[in-house]
Amino acid sequence: MYVDPITKRDKKLSLKDIDTAAPKKVNKEEALKQQEKLEEELFMLQDLMFGAKKNSVLVVLQGRDTAGKDGTIKRVVGALNPRGVHVASFGVPTEEEREHDFLWRIHRHTPRLGEFSIFNRSHYEDVLVVRVHQLLPEKIWKERYDHINTFEETLAEHGCLILKFFLHISKDEQKDRLLEREADPSKAWKLNPNDWKERQYWGEYTEANEVAISRCSSEHAPWWVVPADAKWYRNLVVTEALVKTLRPYRESWVKALEREGKAAKAALEEYKKKEKAK
Repeated sequence: MYVDPITKRDKKLSLKDIDTAAPKKVNKEEALKQQEKLEEELFMLQDLMFGAKKNSVLVVLQGRDTAGKDGTIKRVVGALNPRGVHVASFGVPTEEEREHDFLWRIHRHTPRLGEFSIFNRSHYEDVLVVRVHQLLPEKIWKERYDHINTFEETLAEHGCLILKFFLHISKDEQKDRLLEREADPSKAWKLNPNDWKERQYWGEYTEANEVAISRCSSEHAPWWVVPADAKWYRNLVVTEALVKTLRPYRESWVKALEREGKAAKAALEEYKKKEKAK
């Protein structure tokens, strides 16, 4: 595996110790070939899951501005059958959303059995932005780590496979991408004056992300810290993680579909008998 998942809760994490660049030992040309093979397998696995309707998949994408959440979604969704895929983006809460608990707007976008939901930002914003900008008392946002863990445990108990990715870019790479957006008219829609302002809180966001990942990692809802300076490597890591998570369920999905096929065939034969008897 290119990047190992973080599955142990409260294990101390230092993002400064994790490289944001693609490993030198990974050849880009070979990686792109591997990407294509993984995407073919992912499509097949999604098809089986959709038919079996025993599990669902929730992909959570977090990262600093320009980390590549949109690009990752474009690549991942491009490898899937659009049937049964839902993408949800979470920005500043609306007035209606603020009148509910912080997970209300999240839960309504979780996937049904057989489907994928991909979150562009997520419930983790409520322990990141809220913490960094002191939008709520510390006592409130600190309690949210436990609420998030309970929420994710509930989803997992009902067959949801949860994969959470922190797209890890360097400060220099972010600066280059922001400047590229300013220079490219086709990317002007992504420009946000606050992107430059948020860079002032780089250290605060680093700490907030480290704590969130540490406090909310588990076997059923692991985190991957994805080196994201190289887009091709970022996409490879995410796709591989998806395939390796879904692959162990393949046999059970196939068996479920076989049982369903036999049941459908038996029902058809019974129907034919009744028609003949009329």
